[in-house]
Amino acid sequence: MGAEVCQALDAAPDLERAAAVDVGESREPLAAAEVVVDFTTPDAVMDNLQWCVAAGLSVVVGTTGFTPARLADIERRLADAPGVGVLIAPNFSIGAVLMMRFAAEAAAHFESVEIVELHHAGKVDAPSGTARRTAEMVAAARVDAGLEACPDATTTALQGARGADVAGVRVHAVRLAGLVAHQEVLLGGHGEILTLRHDSLDRASFMPGVLLGVRAVRDRPGLTVGIEHLLR
Repeated sequence: MGAEVCQALDAAPDLERAAAVDVGESREPLAAAEVVVDFTTPDAVMDNLQWCVAAGLSVVVGTTGFTPARLADIERRLADAPGVGVLIAPNFSIGAVLMMRFAAEAAAHFESVEIVELHHAGKVDAPSGTARRTAEMVAAARVDAGLEACPDATTTALQGARGADVAGVRVHAVRLAGLVAHQEVLLGGHGEILTLRHDSLDRASFMPGVLLGVRAVRDRPGLTVGIEHLLR
């Protein structure tokens, strides 16, 4: 993803790449930038954000693994850094963001919902940040609609067989060689099923969203979660 971001920035006529820093290298070259793009790992991203915010640099983050506690920590740091913006996006694909929006809208009208996310075998976290965010959005929509918990008569199961429980929504993760990034939201009602699916077939699909974030983040001080807030 880092290499893909560098290529996209180099190809953008209105942007200039100031530096590229890899694992084990000094962050100091980033001081020449106005916006830093972070595609690292959950273990590294918080230190990177702390450094960037302290240096007055806005950040676009594609790294996953953000818990409510981590988001609260970032907001506390940003409170002491007026003018600095941090955009954290579970997914930079425009199609994926629209799929999440449609899933939340549909969730209010169906009795059941479950999520299946499918990624390449090299992905280190499960479920994906996109699936977590989708589940949270779906769960919130169900609460607003006054829906009860999804029906499930399971009383015995092998550990993990019913997936992870994210805000009351079951999320299932597949890791398979040959995949890139894919997600299905299954919504069930009386005599019908609605399936919303998004497929990223190439990492280039994330670049329009990354560039959108880079162009917008300096005008959004504080913390923004999700590029859906940037879409008109």
